Amino acid sequence: MGHPESRKLSWGALMVLWLLLEEAMGSSFPERKGAGWTQGPGAITGENSQIGERKIRETTTEDKRTQISQDFSGRSLTIDTLTDNETQIVEDNHSYYLSRIYGPEEMRAKELWVEVAEANRSQVKIHGILSNTHRQASRVILSFDFPFYGHYLRQVTIATGGFIFMGDVIHRMLTATQYIAPLMANFNPGYSRNSTVKYFDNGTMFVVQWDQVYLEGKEDKGCFIFQAALYNSGRIVFGYKEIPMSVLEISSTQHPVKAGLSDAFMILNSSPESHHRTIYEYHRVELDTNKITSASAVEFLPLPTCLQLHNCEACMTSGLNFNCSWCHVLQR
Repeated sequence: MGHPESRKLSWGALMVLWLLLEEAMGSSFPERKGAGWTQGPGAITGENSQIGERKIRETTTEDKRTQISQDFSGRSLTIDTLTDNETQIVEDNHSYYLSRIYGPEEMRAKELWVEVAEANRSQVKIHGILSNTHRQASRVILSFDFPFYGHYLRQVTIATGGFIFMGDVIHRMLTATQYIAPLMANFNPGYSRNSTVKYFDNGTMFVVQWDQVYLEGKEDKGCFIFQAALYNSGRIVFGYKEIPMSVLEISSTQHPVKAGLSDAFMILNSSPESHHRTIYEYHRVELDTNKITSASAVEFLPLPTCLQLHNCEACMTSGLNFNCSWCHVLQR
């Protein structure tokens, strides 16, 4: 491969290689990517936000899980909670995004807010099911390839709980990894006729807005208005128009409360006795929820990844801090 180090793949890279080869050969492991309900390590803020060293955490019966069932007629996914104690999460330390938080007094926060009402009416869609139900999610196809954590996506899953699930395989651990979450919480758009979940795609950006939604059991606190914008460059923006209460006061008893990004992939190991799943969560950005207030915003700028590398020489001279090497078989 031209460089002695290029012949040495890390353990994590070998697992990724194994997954890709299994997929190419028609593997029987459909749940390759996944997410769990478990909260991660301490909150991380600032510019380069990332998880610490790799660690394996066995789940317990107290961990909440999410069960997803496809509603083909309504194009929605019903979310129910259940227990699951056969999943372990492996975390790796990588850097993928640069995050910047803008307070309500900063002009940049106002500039980042996307006025959905001013967009072309033919592009803006109010999702009828998500706007009238609780704990639901629905898949949407993007008009462009969205680069997320070093790979391209063409479909996402919008959830009533204030987040977008980014996994390509729907499974029951929906809210723990593989998400873009401006404010993940127990929102119930079905509480008010004024509550809507709307989105639009103009070819260069995809915007989801949770508009006038209320927290289940905390309706007296007022409505929330916030959005997530995904740009075809890979840039991600969270905008907060109305946050009527401190996010720190939102209970996570019935639904996790998070703000940030996460990505992972899943391996399903089957045996006659049991089914064992391992979620490889290689990076998470956790925002300081204390800084999420009305008229604030967060901007995520994607750092260079292997998507820009198309040959062995570029891989070995890139200077990226990823523990991986070029594979001539996969040409990646």
